[in-house]
Amino acid sequence: MTDTIIKNVRMLINNRISEVNILIDDSKIEKISKIVSINAFDHIINGRGDLALPAGIDVHVHFRDMKEKHKEDWYTGSCAAAAGGITTVVDHPNTQPPTLNKKSFYQKLIKARSKSVIDFGLNGGVNSENTGELIELWNLGVTSFGEIFGSQNLGEALDKIKRFGAVACIHAEDETINRKLMEKYKNNHNPGVHSLIRPPESEEAAVAALLKKQLTLHFCHISTKNAVNLIHSAKEEGEDVTCEVTPHHLFLSAKSWGRLGSRGKMNPPLREPCHIPPLWAALNDHTIDMIASDHAPHTIEEKNTDIYDAPPGVPGVETLLPLMLGAVKHDHITLKRLIEVTRLNPAKRFGFDAHNKGDLEKGFDADIIIVNTSNTTPIRGEKLHSKAGWTPFEGTPALFPRLTLLRGKTIWDEGITVKKGYGNHCLRNASYRENDDTY
Repeated sequence: MTDTIIKNVRMLINNRISEVNILIDDSKIEKISKIVSINAFDHIINGRGDLALPAGIDVHVHFRDMKEKHKEDWYTGSCAAAAGGITTVVDHPNTQPPTLNKKSFYQKLIKARSKSVIDFGLNGGVNSENTGELIELWNLGVTSFGEIFGSQNLGEALDKIKRFGAVACIHAEDETINRKLMEKYKNNHNPGVHSLIRPPESEEAAVAALLKKQLTLHFCHISTKNAVNLIHSAKEEGEDVTCEVTPHHLFLSAKSWGRLGSRGKMNPPLREPCHIPPLWAALNDHTIDMIASDHAPHTIEEKNTDIYDAPPGVPGVETLLPLMLGAVKHDHITLKRLIEVTRLNPAKRFGFDAHNKGDLEKGFDADIIIVNTSNTTPIRGEKLHSKAGWTPFEGTPALFPRLTLLRGKTIWDEGITVKKGYGNHCLRNASYRENDDTY
């Protein structure tokens, strides 16, 4: 028997908003129906006429834990995600210890399984010393590899990743360019200098260097108009490349340095305002495939220091969808496209579609958010759930979900409603064996 109904919600169906009921059987969507008797259900959720849409997949987070648990851990990070309507994440490998081998993979997996309230995948790390570990990491089920820094000389590793059929996630900055400018501006301690020492040309050079190598690439946090143009051309030529953009590169600019100071330090850095319209255009014309938060929390004490000493990164997993829902309201992006870039495209690129992570259709996981689109509220760092305790988007109007469901179970309703460890590891199914051409 179908055990749960979300009654009286509005949904985007065939490009039109329709009033429907969502029937859930166990953890899966059973049916979307306009007419149904509610007497046959064990659990009834009142949608109140609010908007229902697929919960988000954020493919770029840093949930810290272990030796950096003072910044974030898997419980607080996943709670922040759930409160913002994100029910699946991919955690990147630059933790302490970094995810470079079997031992460190299981160290992180144990933490995530015991604490996370949302589903997750784990990326494998790549450096010059762990090339021999990549096959084992792939067979353990890492989602993809990276962030791999574009200036690293990792040709052998990239060749192996290509043979696996894995995605290489690239942090596109050319450190040779950056180092020269760091030397030039070393006596300038104005926070805005960070944008000068990591210029657009650095990102563009790193993107150009990796294209046309027949790799399966995903460029993280693309932030410049020329990098977007390079990726657009590569796609037209048939290259297997995707990319993401962050909310902080869509909503903030180098003009934000005065307000944020060293808290605004991130890599790649805040850009001049002229880059923002091309990023929005690329998001809407399908050049940019997805939005990811690059959630990289640090304490306010760590951030409020000299620009050269402050660690790079800002929190963002809880504010990603609320900001983008606000953008829908102001016609910067359509609701259909928002669902594509926060759910469908990440699921397809990183294999979560194999775990029934997709649209709100029969057979897919009932990962759903319910949003009152009339309830716009300003973002306040003190109300967010990351250990960071602050946000670069302070005061920005946003639309937060009223309810978040994961696999048919409410995990957020004015607070977390499930125990630690409810989240599942979305294990990638395929494996690779040396001298085996199956994958």
